[in-house]
Amino acid sequence: MVKIRLRRMGGKKQPTYRIIVADSRSPNDGAFIDILGHYNPRTNPETVVINQEKARQWLKQGAQPTDTTTRLLVKAGIIEKSNTNKEKT
Repeated sequence: MVKIRLRRMGGKKQPTYRIIVADSRSPNDGAFIDILGHYNPRTNPETVVINQEKARQWLKQGAQPTDTTTRLLVKAGIIEKSNTNKEKT
């Protein structure tokens, strides 16, 4: 299964993340298929840059975003909140 997930970058205690497409069996710091963008939680407000065309293409092909990347995709306007699989009650 292909997942859209975060890959940690940056130095010690200075995390930044890349939003990547990877096989669910590969390790977090292992091989990936494509880079969709980046996310920096340390700025105020947090910085999210995502290539919308690539993200929509991968979602259309069946890639499953993790919970955190789902939140980021909703924030970027790529998917709607009603389309998320896990709705909080």
